[in-house]
Amino acid sequence: MVSLWDGFEVGDVVAEGSIALTRDSLVRYAGASGDFNPIHYRDDFATSVGLDGVLAHGMLTMGLAVGPVTQWLGDRGFVSSYQVRFTKPVYVPASGSVAVSVSASLSKIDDPAEGSATLALSVSVGEGTTVLGKAFVVVSPR
Repeated sequence: MVSLWDGFEVGDVVAEGSIALTRDSLVRYAGASGDFNPIHYRDDFATSVGLDGVLAHGMLTMGLAVGPVTQWLGDRGFVSSYQVRFTKPVYVPASGSVAVSVSASLSKIDDPAEGSATLALSVSVGEGTTVLGKAFVVVSPR
């Protein structure tokens, strides 16, 4: 039987990607999630509560960050557990976009017989500002 982890060693990057977030992304997510908090679309409100500007929804950032892993897995496996700690906000400019960079590396093979493993996510914006810390994804083969 071929394992998802054949050819990989602990520490190897298994998936990576970059996602561009725009204000349009935030509006679409707000509509889908029902989260219309004005810190996600109004600069004046965001700065009035002490933020540097409009920021992305945490759950949007978290959801997008696991995307490269699920794309890499395809139909060969599934995410059985996912956890993160929000460390810094993702500020989204009024025009243009901000790139959220994701790298997933093999942290450990949890159950060699089953083939489940834990991946560590590195999620950042700009010049390496980490926005999700202690981000781990447990994946299992189908």
